[in-house]
Formats: sequence, structure tokens, C-alpha cells
Amino acid sequence: MKKMTRMLTVGMLAFGLAGCARAAGTVPAETSTLAAEAVTEQVAEKPETIQIRGLNGNREVTEIEVPYDPERIAILDMPALDIIDALELGDRVVGSAKVTIDYLSQYNPEDSDGAIANLGTVKTVDLEQVAISEPDIIFIGGRLSESYEALSEIAPVVHLAVDYEKGVVESTEENAKTIASIFGKETEIDAMMEGFQARIDALRPLVKNKNILLSMYNNNAMSILDSESQLNILVKELEGNNLGESIGETEKATHGEDASWETIVSLDPEYLFVLDRSTATGTVEDGVLGAREVVENELIKELNVYKNDKIIYLINHANVWYTSTGGIQALDVMLADLEEALFE
Repeated sequence: MKKMTRMLTVGMLAFGLAGCARAAGTVPAETSTLAAEAVTEQVAEKPETIQIRGLNGNREVTEIEVPYDPERIAILDMPALDIIDALELGDRVVGSAKVTIDYLSQYNPEDSDGAIANLGTVKTVDLEQVAISEPDIIFIGGRLSESYEALSEIAPVVHLAVDYEKGVVESTEENAKTIASIFGKETEIDAMMEGFQARIDALRPLVKNKNILLSMYNNNAMSILDSESQLNILVKELEGNNLGESIGETEKATHGEDASWETIVSLDPEYLFVLDRSTATGTVEDGVLGAREVVENELIKELNVYKNDKIIYLINHANVWYTSTGGIQALDVMLADLEEALFE
């Protein structure tokens, strides 16, 4: 009986040792081979490049081949930087245009201790510095479309823009998914966009079918904007009736069409939205008054829009509205500005 017990103990010990050996890495040859083949297959499935849809130098939609999951990023577009930051890919930025937006300030070249190359501005690019930074991919906005071909000689260029026919929200989601797909992160965008539609639905009744006027203040002067502008969300998503569409050119200049105070008085809007470009660009000089000082003159004070406190100044985050429309984080900021201004 003692002999049988001893044999059982030895057998169990041997079985346990075999199990420990297998747990420690002694795997049957066939299992090891299958695992190696699975890893090899996964590596093989990762593409070197992918095709995306973007704009070329003529602002025409085209297919563009870009590297998949690039390690070195050059940024000359604030909405793209906004999205890349949201995707937690900021450590790959090797060069950037000047950044003035608070929540993206860590990418400003002048404050990076040389870690991020200074590529110029979103309007004027330093091609030499772009080349020196050796990017795998370059992101630009519409202000640099004329530099598209020159930049393409350095690395593939991604140029995305807001499609005002679709609206800011839909365009933001589409462009964010395009950028995310380059890095294999497109599934993360749905969660980032969650909640925006409910906020828009809550704001819409306050603006829908109201006679609104979209304007831009710049260096003591006012201009009227059409719906294809930074304030598009007020027309496309919130469904306001933009009185400015009927004034002057159908397609207005980038900074709107100069407007006299008499014109604004004749339109008599229920809401007047004022985007402060002077603050957005930091170009306020001696002799330039604040937006309120200029807008709230004796003529405007006679209008109900003033008496009813319906002049909405987009000042606190003017640079977000002016340069970052199309970014996911920018959309959150813009909606917060409207919620603060419109909800009583």
C-alpha cells in the first residue's frame, strides 16, 4: 500500500513538472509553428501604404497614396493637428506651423525647445525646414494649396477641408476618419463624435428660421459672411436664415464683403454673430478698437438685436473659430461658445 502511494506521488510529481515545463515555454513543435505563422500573417497584413481621398493643388478631390501608420508628421493645418492630438499621436509631430490655440500650444515650435521644427505659418510655409524635418507625411489646409506640388516633392501631402454643403459636423467626422485611417485608428472617431448631435439638437430651436446675420470684425471694420464660412454651423446645422446671402456677391471673399452700418440696419437681423478676426490673428494694433466698441454704435443701438441682447460676439475662442473649424476638439469649443451665448 505504501509502495502504491509512493508510485502515485511520483507520477503526480512528474505530471506537474511536465506542466510547469510547458508553462515555462516548452511548447510542442506543431503549436510553436502555428503561432509563428499567425504572427507572420499579422505582420504581412499591415500595408506599407494606403489610398485616401483628399484635395490636390487645384482643390479637386482625388485619390492619394500615403504611408500607413507614419512615424514622422509635419503639420501645416490646425484642424488636422487638432485631430492628431485627439488621437494621441502628437509625439510623432516633428514639424509644425506656428500654433496660437491654447489646447494645442504644446506643438508650437517656439515653445518646444527645438523638438518641433518651425515650418512657418498656415499661410506661408518654409519649404527648407519641411525638408530638413524629414517627414513621412505632411498635412496642409486651404491657405497652402498653392504649395501642394512643392511639398509633394518632400513627402505625400494630405489636404482636407470642410465641405460646406455637408456642414461642419459631417465634414469634421469624415475628415477625422480619413486621418485616423492612416494610423489604423478609425474606430476611435465614433466615440469622439458622440454627444455632438444631441447638443446641436438642443441649440437648433433657438436659431432655426431666425433671421441671422453672420459677420466678421477686423481692424475697426465689419464685413458680412456667407454660409460658406467659419460660421457655417449656424446655417447648416442650426438652420438659421442668413440674411447676408442676399447682399453683394453670392460667393463672398475669404473675409466677407465690406458692409456699411446702414446695410446692417436695413437687414434688421434677429441675431447678429460677430467673429473677431483681429483677436483671432493677434493683429490688434494701436488705434484698433475692440469689437463691441465698434459694433455697438448709435445706429446699431436702435435695433432690436441690440435691445434684446442678441449680438453674439465670438471673441474668447476667436482663433479656434477662425483657424480650426473642422477639428474635433474645435467643434466642442464652438458648441460650448454657442451654448453659453444662447442658453439663458
